[in-house]
Amino acid sequence: MDKEFLENVTFDELTIGRQGTLTRTLTQDDITLFAVMSGDVNPAHMDAEYAKSDIFHGIIGQGMWTASLISALLGTVLPGPGTIYLEQDIKFKKPVRIGDKITVTAIVRDKRADKPIVTLDCKAVNQRGEIVADGLATVLAPKEKLRVPRANLPQIEIPSHDRFNAIMQRCEGLEGLRTAIVHPVKAEALQAVADAVKAKLITPILIGPMAKIKAAAKEAKIDLSKWETIDVEHSHAAAAKAVELAVAGKVDAIMKGSLHTEELLGAVVPHDSGLRTEYRISHAYLIDSPTYHKTLIITDAAINIAPDAATKADICQNAITLWRTLYGEDKMPKVAILAATEEMNPKMQATIDAAILCKMADRGQITNGILDGPLAFDNAISLEAAKEKGINSPVAGDADILLAPEIETGNVLAKQLTFLGGADAAGIVLGARVPIILTSRADSVRARLLSCALAVLLADAKRKKPVALTTKAA
Repeated sequence: MDKEFLENVTFDELTIGRQGTLTRTLTQDDITLFAVMSGDVNPAHMDAEYAKSDIFHGIIGQGMWTASLISALLGTVLPGPGTIYLEQDIKFKKPVRIGDKITVTAIVRDKRADKPIVTLDCKAVNQRGEIVADGLATVLAPKEKLRVPRANLPQIEIPSHDRFNAIMQRCEGLEGLRTAIVHPVKAEALQAVADAVKAKLITPILIGPMAKIKAAAKEAKIDLSKWETIDVEHSHAAAAKAVELAVAGKVDAIMKGSLHTEELLGAVVPHDSGLRTEYRISHAYLIDSPTYHKTLIITDAAINIAPDAATKADICQNAITLWRTLYGEDKMPKVAILAATEEMNPKMQATIDAAILCKMADRGQITNGILDGPLAFDNAISLEAAKEKGINSPVAGDADILLAPEIETGNVLAKQLTFLGGADAAGIVLGARVPIILTSRADSVRARLLSCALAVLLADAKRKKPVALTTKAA
């Protein structure tokens, strides 16, 4: 039969015992697309960690994916175009796993004499000959002969951009951080803590007004009895207490609860807080975008509002340290210093700062990174755009770190990639003596866990090389 056309078998042409088949191999993309279409995000299909412990001990396809193959067979092969699906009786016998080759067969069992209604025996078999599903289908068969063009389906690509799993896996076997949770007085803040505890990333110490924390725990249905708590009057006191514990070495990290970021950092940033290092405190987002070929660090998007060149040098060095902690100290990340243009313009401070930073790197004042700038965003992430403008650079089109000119650019860029571009993002505060985990109510569970994972890896790196993360190059 011409593969470009679909031709049916009419009611009159159907004979008892006539059969048709269709074969399809289950892929991860099938599971993902079926979940998008149907909303079936049962963790047995979507969560590899969860699936390890269920009765099937691994990811399986949705049962109705198998049933949909029967529908496809009836509508395109036997009887084919013009068929109306009336009824289906199906039993699922075995799970279907990624890589299983499923052959669906429909055999005409019965034809009504008074109406063009046909009953078919349906069976789905895997590559081992095992029946995974079977049952009866009843259809209204077409009476007129049809030969119609096969629909051209759009090419749908599901980018495999889950690069964060490797980061989570690196935390396995590492001790969870003893973490001060600052002012967790809302249910979502405590849920974030519970998720991180379950993932074995943190051991929490809750700091805040106990009456409010208990009320939030009741709302979230979380048992606080296994967690250490410290009762203080208000959020300012909670932030101050967390810093005190960190300075004394009693906690390994600080995590934001239900208070504003500036309130927490107000206790961290002062020079006499005891948490400052030689580097300026800055924020970094680790971004995993489906439209870019690797992870990106965007900095600073949350703390330094209008940094000068000296501050940008510290922001840059902090980001380089984070990147090398994640991807290896034997490698040097490519840092794109962003501006609105790739050309030097004395009227645009961002381009002047970029030139200064590049020269600082040449002189060893910024180390362990390959810097270039100014670069416009398109030049930084697109090799084609860089070539079009004649930019010859080891960074252009292949950046690992995007250094924003000021906070608005960094913040908008990170959130645009996240909310419109489908990227995952994990944020962390750098430059303090302990990692500071900033979470937002808008963050997914995944984003919060990844932020905790970054803190775990930074703390582990500090234990191994305590001076390197806090002292500037000579």
